Amino acid sequence: MECIVHFQVIYPQPQERKSLRGLIFVGQGQEPATNQLTTMFKDMGFHVRLEDEAQLLFKPTDASANFEYIRVTELDTGEEVYKEDKDLKSILEHLLPRRF
Repeated sequence: MECIVHFQVIYPQPQERKSLRGLIFVGQGQEPATNQLTTMFKDMGFHVRLEDEAQLLFKPTDASANFEYIRVTELDTGEEVYKEDKDLKSILEHLLPRRF
């Protein structure tokens, strides 16, 4: 199964962000492991190490790299994701009568 990895490369001067995507193949219902992400970045020319696993933040291994860090923003496996629309919920709460 394919997993599209959405990530941002943060450059120091000027403070610039580039949004990019990569592709990793994973098993059904799985997310990519951190070593798969590191390998994907290496294949794209970014030599990185995992800095913060909770935030999926990667820092360059080479001090002369021209970027500050890479942050994974989304792992898209193609599965349906439920996202509550808070504005719609608020409107409906005001329009529909409450039942006690």
